[in-house]
Amino acid sequence: MSEQHGDPGQVAREWREAAGREDVVLLDGFHALKHALRFGARVEAVVADDPEAVGALAAELAPDVEARVRGLVRGTELKGLLARVHPTGVAALAVRPDREAGLEALRRPGRTAPIVVLDNPRNLGNVGAVVRLAAGFGATGVVTRGDLDPWHPNVVRAGAGLHYATTVDRVELETLPPGPLYALDPEGEDIRALTLPDDALLAFGSERHGISPELRARADHLVSLPMRPQVSSYNLATSVAMALFHWGGPHLDQAHPEPL
Repeated sequence: MSEQHGDPGQVAREWREAAGREDVVLLDGFHALKHALRFGARVEAVVADDPEAVGALAAELAPDVEARVRGLVRGTELKGLLARVHPTGVAALAVRPDREAGLEALRRPGRTAPIVVLDNPRNLGNVGAVVRLAAGFGATGVVTRGDLDPWHPNVVRAGAGLHYATTVDRVELETLPPGPLYALDPEGEDIRALTLPDDALLAFGSERHGISPELRARADHLVSLPMRPQVSSYNLATSVAMALFHWGGPHLDQAHPEPL
């Protein structure tokens, strides 16, 4: 795609060709594109109904990536390419990070931030919200157990492109990264009485079933969140946010002045 306002038909054909590759993911909307660029994604294509409007949006909301957005965006009709068009009128395709490199990063000793473990999550939007939280808190990564793909398009959409700001993958129980495993469970010790280490694995079950028996048996510590009696559960993302906040979050010199 060599010209910003080139032939829309050619732009659409090139998009469809790139979208058919197994190694690319859809970035739905401007904020997903912004975050992916900020955190080093290899963006293959960007399309918009109105490229000039997207450039202006970048100038207003993310001037640090404005030049790259303007250099990438091409004009074509989005309705023919996407099942739903984001209100910001832009979509992009980015290459999924190398899986082996990501798993190696999770296994690396001396971690300075926890890894979030989601045990058989069911809701795609909740998983995306957890990825967004993990990126904001500077967690080392988010890993899932079970059949849900943490790179599903709906998860990436809910994560606002912040899959590129942390490591996200699916693992089995026997391939969990090293580190003390703290599993959230109503019968566990009150989290307020604990100090969570930087290399912790923080495991969360589904809202309906909690953590699985096999993960519970593997846990080094069972941890509970404070909850009023007769309230059955917290939303998954809320639970993760509470645990990460208790851990402590990014150091002050790593804080980003703009909300993620």
